[in-house]
Amino acid sequence: MAKIARTFREYRDVEKYARVVPVAEVEKNEWNLNISRYVDTAEAEVKVDVAAAVRRLRDLERERGEAEAKMNAYLKELGYGD
Repeated sequence: MAKIARTFREYRDVEKYARVVPVAEVEKNEWNLNISRYVDTAEAEVKVDVAAAVRRLRDLERERGEAEAKMNAYLKELGYGD
């Protein structure tokens, strides 16, 4: 509540939180006071490098295969393998 009151008293824009809007703009929006019409509260989308992610996945799959082969060799030595 303190943040709301402070923002109102200071009559200022606060990114992703509040914006001072002229009455003409509110009228143009048919007096709709829905916050999303005036303040963008969405977080920025994280960009994903898909090619890099696929390369990383392939590297991890290769490492897993190597670890699995090593484990199977140890199991075979112990008499648990094929």
